[in-house]
Amino acid sequence: MECSGPATVVFDRALTEYDFGPQHPMSPLRVDLTMRLAQEVGVLDRLRTVPAPIASPDQIATVHEPAFIEAVRRAGTVPGYADLQHGLGTEDDPVFEGMHLAAAHVVGASLEAFRQVWSGESLHSANITGGLHHAMPGAASGFCIYNDVAVGIRYLLDQGVPRVAYVDVDAHHGDGVERIFWNDPRVLTISLHETGQMLFPGTGFPRDLGGPDAPGSAVNVALPPGTADAGWLRAFHAVVPPLLREFRPEVLVTQHGCDSHMEDPLAHLMLTVDGQRAAYLALHDLAHELCGGRWVATGGGGYALVEVVPRAWTHLLAIVSGSPLDPLTDTPMSWRDHVRSTLNRHAPHRLTDGRQPAWRDWAHGYDPDTWLDRAILATRQEAFPLHGLDPLP
Repeated sequence: MECSGPATVVFDRALTEYDFGPQHPMSPLRVDLTMRLAQEVGVLDRLRTVPAPIASPDQIATVHEPAFIEAVRRAGTVPGYADLQHGLGTEDDPVFEGMHLAAAHVVGASLEAFRQVWSGESLHSANITGGLHHAMPGAASGFCIYNDVAVGIRYLLDQGVPRVAYVDVDAHHGDGVERIFWNDPRVLTISLHETGQMLFPGTGFPRDLGGPDAPGSAVNVALPPGTADAGWLRAFHAVVPPLLREFRPEVLVTQHGCDSHMEDPLAHLMLTVDGQRAAYLALHDLAHELCGGRWVATGGGGYALVEVVPRAWTHLLAIVSGSPLDPLTDTPMSWRDHVRSTLNRHAPHRLTDGRQPAWRDWAHGYDPDTWLDRAILATRQEAFPLHGLDPLP
């Protein structure tokens, strides 16, 4: 596996202060358990850990409205505060003390990962606490206060980067990033997600293709519920590589929500950690093929806090480091003991689910009688001609 340059993870323990409370699905425990597991299997020995700065209001304001930033500041100082106009105080985004600072810290961590890669200090850089892809310019949404990914992409554009590609493999549509760059031909957003017919945020269909000045800049693959490794990887390889090769990005930015897993409580896809790992490897290879290796990777969703997130993101960090882990590796007993002693739960014994993901290549034909193939074809028919590509096999 090619790395050919330094790799970093941007992290400090204070990032776990992005915390909506003990009953909220997006517990910071998932981040703590990931970093513990990555440390104990030696992944962090192969990555330089970079401290995470806190983004300034001016940096956040490159994509967010000043009135919204002020609303977030105010909300984090008033117990029980609600501002529904700005998406604050809802079930998804309850107010917590110091929320502006916590969210700005996540943005700062992602900005540092972007800076590391574009400056050449790192070839790959990751922020697993980032990937807050639902946040809109003027409102929090879907567990996301500020859109760290969009701020990072805006930073690249402001540095003069001519083309940035964003690939989102979260089970939920990457609607916030898409919306922010909807009419910007310099940014290609590709989202593979469970169809909005079944899942929040109810958007992201094949005909959603970008604004009048950027037709084809948004690409959406709306997958049927129940899609497993073979179908998901078939869709990925039928859509993502040909579009990226045609677009020729200078930097690849990826969002790795692992709520596509069969054990995730909030979505209905059926991937295994093995299938997710295969996607991470493919994205890494595309970064090297097309972008000189320049790759920024973020976290995202994922709500099976013990069973899935730590294993999936430990594999992601290992791939970022250039040294993938053997899928048959056992999780360390010390990590399992920590889970049992702190959470009174049993942790998985193996780093993957023991599957060997395989898929049938789209070039070998398609079956219009299956929902999956109809979904793939719909995306190709809508988006591919806008990039000069043939939508048929």
